[in-house]
Order: sequence, then C-alpha cells, then structure tokens
Amino acid sequence: MVEEEKIIEEFMLKFMDDSAHDIEHIYRVLNYSKIIVNNYEEADKKIVIASALLHDIGRKIQFKNPEKCHAKEGGEIAYTFLKKIGWKERDCQHVKDCIVSHRYRTNNKPSTIEAKIIFDADKLDVTGAIGIARTLLYQGYVNIPIYTVNENNIVHIGKKEDPRSFFKEYNNKLKKVYNLLYTKEARKIAEINRKHSESFYNHLIEEITFSRNIKFEDTI
Repeated sequence: MVEEEKIIEEFMLKFMDDSAHDIEHIYRVLNYSKIIVNNYEEADKKIVIASALLHDIGRKIQFKNPEKCHAKEGGEIAYTFLKKIGWKERDCQHVKDCIVSHRYRTNNKPSTIEAKIIFDADKLDVTGAIGIARTLLYQGYVNIPIYTVNENNIVHIGKKEDPRSFFKEYNNKLKKVYNLLYTKEARKIAEINRKHSESFYNHLIEEITFSRNIKFEDTI
C-alpha cells in the first residue's frame, strides 16, 4: 500500500493550489484518518487512505464555478483515476462515495464506516485554532469581511439572514461541527480543540465591541 499511496499522492498534488485547502490540509486529514481508522478493525484502511488523499481534488472546479460541488466533482475524478491504475470497480466506487459524502453542506450523508472516518477527519481540520485560521485565510482571499454591522452599528454575530462574514461562518458552521462527528475518537479530539476556538471568538467579539464603543473624548 505504501507504493500505491505514493502514486495517489502524486496525482493529488496536481490539484492542490488553494491556500485554505492546501496539501498541508490534506496531510492533516490523512493523519487524522489514520488515527481514527486504527480503532475500527472492520474499516478498510486502503479505502480510507485513498479517500483522505483525494477528498479535495475537486476544489479548483468549484472555485472556478461555485455552482459546482467539489465533493461530487472530486469523486468522479478519483473514480476515473483509480480505475485507470487498476483498482476494482467496487473499491473505486467506495472511494467515490467517501469523497462525495465528506462535504458539510450537502444532503449526501456518509453511510459506511470509511466515509464517516473521512467526514470526521476533514471536519477536525475546521475545529480549534487551525479551523479559525483556515476560515479567515479563505474568506480574506474571497473578500468576505470578519463581521458586518446593521443600521444601528451593532455587530452581527451571524444570523441566517445576515451578509456573509467570518462571524456568520463561525455561528453557522464552525461552532456546530462538534455535534456532527460520527466517531468517538474524532469527538474526543474535537473537544480538546473546542476551547481554543471559543476563546478566540469570544475575545474577538470583546475587542470589536470595545473598539466600536470608544468615544472621541475617551481618547483624549
């Protein structure tokens, strides 16, 4: 599997040029996957490793056309590639299913233990400090602000109807992902990371609120 893993890795590297979903994200997801899969004897490690390496190869397509789903596109690309290098139809389809169901915003829920491991490993990389750093990096790249204000100059914290912002992403996704994980191993790691994420967010709210309430006479 080591030699085959290198072949899959080399293929994956051709697709990775997104700063928030870069090769280091792939390797973190791969490492999380390996940690989790070791606790499930019934899980196919070959499927998990291939899926982890290939799960984001459709990102470039979605970035160029937001109407496309990177999970679906990546699943198709992975299926074709694995078929080409001699994988069995069943295994190609299994990897495709793992990739298609790894995305947070989708109705394609993971059903196999391998797919659940990939989902969890990918979501662990949006928990804690690394999750906030990746979110801010990506949103800055696509010109999404940290926060928005309403007509009363009150900081929005991310309600559904609010404009896009980091606060909205945090409240609609980052703080909710902890309750969506399937495996106990992932939940354990996520709980360690949660306190860092919550601390950063609360301090950010505090600093922004303070800076917006400063009056001119207070600075003299």
